[in-house]
Amino acid sequence: MKYPKFHCFVNPYSLNATCPPTLGYRVHEAQKEMGRRILNEALRAMVNAERRGKASVELKPISTVMSSFLKIMKDRGYIKNFQVYDPHRVGRITVELQGRIKDCRALTYRQDIKSRDLEGYRLRMLPTHQWGYVVITTPDGVLDHEEAIKRNVGGQVLGYFH
Repeated sequence: MKYPKFHCFVNPYSLNATCPPTLGYRVHEAQKEMGRRILNEALRAMVNAERRGKASVELKPISTVMSSFLKIMKDRGYIKNFQVYDPHRVGRITVELQGRIKDCRALTYRQDIKSRDLEGYRLRMLPTHQWGYVVITTPDGVLDHEEAIKRNVGGQVLGYFH
């Protein structure tokens, strides 16, 4: 079976692609995987810096999803602050660490989840029942599991931290 050739214009550091109208809103899985891999590498760099006792870490390359993930971590008190430098090009993010991150990962595969299944997923994925957050991307934006349950929305799991 032959498939027609389509050319998509893809930023390899983001989860989105601009494709012709015939493809609709679909994004190739390879580009999504690449964006998630970049997010995972950045989160693992933060965990490694925490374990070494560093006060800050520089993350390169960056994406808007990474900025959203870090904003949730800041709101929940896991990092002090972060700054984005030159976001329109390759850019970099400097993160001030606080010493609270035990583990932080992004899922490199696609995991769809409904709002009613979020609490069970959290209990399965996180090692403790008292703390930790699952971050998901929803139609309302990138949210942690508590906010998604309040808003009654589901989406795709990006990762987790505790």
